[in-house]
Amino acid sequence: METKTQPKFSKEINGVYIDPQIFTFKFACKCGGECCNYGVYTDLKEHEYILTLKDKIIPLLDETQTKVIDEWFEEPEEDEDFESGVAVGTEIPNGKCTFLDKNGLCTLQKLAMIEGEHKWKYKPIYCVLFPLTVFEGALTIDDEHIDRLKTCSKDPLKETTIYEACREELIHFFGQDNFIELEKYKNEYLSEYYSGVEKKWVK
Repeated sequence: METKTQPKFSKEINGVYIDPQIFTFKFACKCGGECCNYGVYTDLKEHEYILTLKDKIIPLLDETQTKVIDEWFEEPEEDEDFESGVAVGTEIPNGKCTFLDKNGLCTLQKLAMIEGEHKWKYKPIYCVLFPLTVFEGALTIDDEHIDRLKTCSKDPLKETTIYEACREELIHFFGQDNFIELEKYKNEYLSEYYSGVEKKWVK
């Protein structure tokens, strides 16, 4: 069983600690769905909800995806970073996530858009957040996953930060009011960061 360690970051928003490195980490992405090749962990509730959509999902799957429902997910495992305390990983048939089609598109996102819903309505939050992640109770950078990707990676020569690249995703995750608080924290942190003033942003 995975357990949370003592949070090392000082700022908390809506129960999630914030790693301020997200405000300065330079990042570049030429998205082709490469990050989806490794599958994703879903919360148990997300997993159960996706299964209720099986009759809508199956007709959208192509020949590279399995229509055998029992082959969509791994066995559940305990993980306190997930709301329910249980994570369920997607399987990776043919070297990619169960729900990734041959064109690098997410079937869950396609379904939502076909139905006229928000594009991320059915998508697991860990998919939405990447290359950010929630680890040990903190919103941080998924360094381990980024390091093995070619088209979605850190790039110190870029002007765009990972925070700026994921602005829409962060609004979706936190909600507008909490995102405003995150923006205020970012501005406060960067003011200190660029002035060279040291401050205890971590515990």
